[in-house]
Amino acid sequence: MKPPKQSSGPPFGKENQDPEFEQELLKVERALVALKERYNQVQADKASQKELQQRLGRLRHSKLPNVKAELKQIQQQLEELELNLESQLFSWDSVKEPFWQAVRFGGLGVIIGWLLKSVAG
Repeated sequence: MKPPKQSSGPPFGKENQDPEFEQELLKVERALVALKERYNQVQADKASQKELQQRLGRLRHSKLPNVKAELKQIQQQLEELELNLESQLFSWDSVKEPFWQAVRFGGLGVIIGWLLKSVAG
């Protein structure tokens, strides 16, 4: 039996791709890398947050004199972690499209409303 004939090159080689497709593919790859990095950062922040909360719980029951300063420092770190976790969930890129859709269709609705009012009124 003869092996199947191989083509001389990939069907989607560089010579067959248009530059626009290549740019979009690079954009998607960069977005995927950024998403992976953000996911890893969120996982690390959640682990740190859990560890700090456990430490905070242990220190609250402690009677040592320097506990207040450490409690304050841990609370501050927890607040920073919470801010980091929340701030990255809503970036401009994630709300840009819905925002402009709302502006576009909301504005269109207002214009249609004015037209209807002027015709009916």
